[in-house]
Amino acid sequence: MFDQSWMDAVARQLKSGIVAIDGPSGAGKSTFADALVGKLEELKTRVVLIRTDDFATWGDPVGWWPELEEEVLRSYWRGHDFRYHPRIWRDGTPELGPRVWLRWEPLLIIEGVSSARMPVRRHLKRALWLDGGTEEQRLERGVARDGEEQRENLRRWQDFERGWFAVDRTRDFCEVVPEYVNR
Repeated sequence: MFDQSWMDAVARQLKSGIVAIDGPSGAGKSTFADALVGKLEELKTRVVLIRTDDFATWGDPVGWWPELEEEVLRSYWRGHDFRYHPRIWRDGTPELGPRVWLRWEPLLIIEGVSSARMPVRRHLKRALWLDGGTEEQRLERGVARDGEEQRENLRRWQDFERGWFAVDRTRDFCEVVPEYVNR
C-alpha cells in the first residue's frame, strides 16, 4: 500500500504538465493512479489519465510508443482533445477498440510500464516509480487481476520488464513512491 499523506502532498503540487507513473507489472500503478486522480479531482485540479495498457500487447510490450506519442502527447502539447483507439481484449487477444475522445486538461497523467521512458523524460513534470514488493508478489497480484490462464504471459512480461528497466534505467530517473506497510 502507498503512503496516503505523501500522495496527498504530491497532489497539492500538481496543476499542469505531464506526470508518468511507472514501475513493473503488478506494482500497484493503476491503484495509485486512481487514488491520485481522485485526490486531484477532490482538489478541483483538472486532469486526464491515460493508461499504457490501452496500447500495449503481450507481443509488443513497449513498441507502441509512437502511437501514444502521436495520439496523446502531441495532442496534449497542442492543447487539443485526445482521440485514440484503446486495445480491447477478447479471449486473450487484443484488437483496436472504438475511438475514445477525452477532453484536454492541463494535467496529463500517463500510467503504466514504460511511461517514464527515456524519450519522454525531458517533457515530464514528475516521474513516479512504484516497486510494489517482490517479483513473486507482483506476479501473484497480476494473476489475481488477469486470471490464472495469463500466468505464463505475465512471467514472460516480467522477464521483458527486467531487461527493459535495466537498459532504460527508468527507476534511477523516477521519484520512488514510498510504501506504507501495515504491521
